[in-house]
Amino acid sequence: MSGSAEKSRPAGDAVIASRTDAYFNRTKAIVNRFGDARVTYAVFLRRPVVSAPRLMLDWLAQVAEARDTRFDIELMHKEGEWVGAGDPIIYLTGSFAQLTDLETLYLQKLGPPCVAAHNAFQMCLELPQAAFLAMDARHCAGAEMQEMMAYAASVGGAAAQREGAKGFIGGSTDATARWFGKDHGYGTMPHALIGYAGSTVRAAEMFHETYPDEPLTVLVDYFGREVTDSLAVCQRFPELAAAGRLAVRLDTHGGRFLQGLDPAESYAVLERHVPGAIRRYRSETELRHLVGTGVSAAAIWRMREALNEAGFPKVRIVASSGFGVSKCRVMAEAKAPIDVVGTGSFIPNTWSETYATADIVAYDGVARVKLGREFLLHRNGERMKGQG
Repeated sequence: MSGSAEKSRPAGDAVIASRTDAYFNRTKAIVNRFGDARVTYAVFLRRPVVSAPRLMLDWLAQVAEARDTRFDIELMHKEGEWVGAGDPIIYLTGSFAQLTDLETLYLQKLGPPCVAAHNAFQMCLELPQAAFLAMDARHCAGAEMQEMMAYAASVGGAAAQREGAKGFIGGSTDATARWFGKDHGYGTMPHALIGYAGSTVRAAEMFHETYPDEPLTVLVDYFGREVTDSLAVCQRFPELAAAGRLAVRLDTHGGRFLQGLDPAESYAVLERHVPGAIRRYRSETELRHLVGTGVSAAAIWRMREALNEAGFPKVRIVASSGFGVSKCRVMAEAKAPIDVVGTGSFIPNTWSETYATADIVAYDGVARVKLGREFLLHRNGERMKGQG
């Protein structure tokens, strides 16, 4: 990951007031009337996450500059570090009057990226030999979420890279490419291009004629002939296939099996390659990932088998369609020969898990926190506690 976030538009007080919870605005007015205090907030999440605070910190810096004030920030967990449930990520200190109306907005910028980064980290560790592409943009609720999710994937992917995984190597849009140290998004063709071309091979030809210097990744599930169309594309572009510059992307939807597969044949494929993967108890979801419809482990193994038998061992397999943490784990257990995973499934599935929380733990240097949240007190809090 390289570079820092692009500066968003300066945060005006009127915009902040309109977007923040009303009780914070009223607290600001009360504090301004009765006298300011210097406070320290502990900012945390209730579940384990990977620290991804940069969007929050950049925004706070912009606000502090605009308001001609200063916020002292102690980052307890650096970007990319694992954080336990309830463990403060940041201690934020400054004027109560200047901070109280910011809580709503800075929490929005912290929680979702931290959970998404944790998901991305886990996915990459499950499949360390596969490169990941962040294809989250179409599932995001607008540009701000798109920015948060791409940033999160880069943080989680970089953390996994430090442990030997390939991690996330890029994303699908130019706007967020910088988070991965790139200047452009990745991707070749959607299903719509296959329909427009009228055949998978013709779509591949159109792409190659337009972008002759680009590696070619071809969607092969449009007509339900994944194996047949993959081999036809390889035969049409033997030089690209031999040079490792050709890939087939499996995106078979969950309503049918990959060409030539059914439950019995799916089991047979895994029996040939990874018999141990099907000889233990499996949940219904795990079985679907292994031998069910859509992009299963059996489907990926069958594609690899067909490519190798036809003399195309260097053609890569890109897998997409629902590759979240659990599916990546099953693919790892089945040793699925995946070269690249295209996924947006690091986006948090349960949004309530992304809610970050901030509690004041000190007023003018005196430790004070609501009952039950004493665990948030700063490590120096024990010294201050007796003064409260």
